[in-house]
Amino acid sequence: MRLRLVHGFTQTIRAWETVEARLPRDWDVQPLDIPDGLDFVATAATLGLRGGEGTWVGYSMGGRLCLRLALDRPELVERLVLLSASPGIAAPADREARLAVDEGRVRDLERDGVEKFLEHWLSQRMFETLPREAAMIDERQRRNTVHGLAHQLRGLGQAAHEPMWGRLSELEMPVLVVSGQWDRAYTEIAEQIGAAIGTNAKVVTVEKAGHALHLERPDEVAQLLVSWLETA
Repeated sequence: MRLRLVHGFTQTIRAWETVEARLPRDWDVQPLDIPDGLDFVATAATLGLRGGEGTWVGYSMGGRLCLRLALDRPELVERLVLLSASPGIAAPADREARLAVDEGRVRDLERDGVEKFLEHWLSQRMFETLPREAAMIDERQRRNTVHGLAHQLRGLGQAAHEPMWGRLSELEMPVLVVSGQWDRAYTEIAEQIGAAIGTNAKVVTVEKAGHALHLERPDEVAQLLVSWLETA
């Protein structure tokens, strides 16, 4: 089994360690870094070139990139797993509002630096169930830069690309859509994604988990991946 894992905003490839450690040892599992300096479409394409064919698993921002790869290069994506991911923001006015919010975040980042920005980012309600020891804050501080985070906010954020809602029905590979029980917004999004994709999609809610469910509940996420991949 070939798995390619794509992390979320402010995370690094080490965010997958606890899940990867619980997967079968004979699986070919490769976490991938997010390329720097490319737009959303080019970033997804570059990940595909680096990772090749396999099952693509993406969390949040990484999930959106995996979704774009599945739409643009379906021959590379045998199966698709979306964890706490969205196809983007559909309404133009909402996208404009989010762009303004993200630009404000960039200004805060450039003024305050990575450490303070990360503290503020992880203080959001969507991460309130993520234990500090599981958040890998030291790793995020070491590996992230002001330039890199600013690029991801401006170039890879939910409002930085055309929404993919209208293309979900194009997906023909098996798709697993996962959210955390306590992440109500993304649980609703997961249900909408599953309905738009159709019969080849399976929607699962992980109990007692928030947005960063792979960090909060690595056992459950790994077990879910194994059980689904063995039957999909």
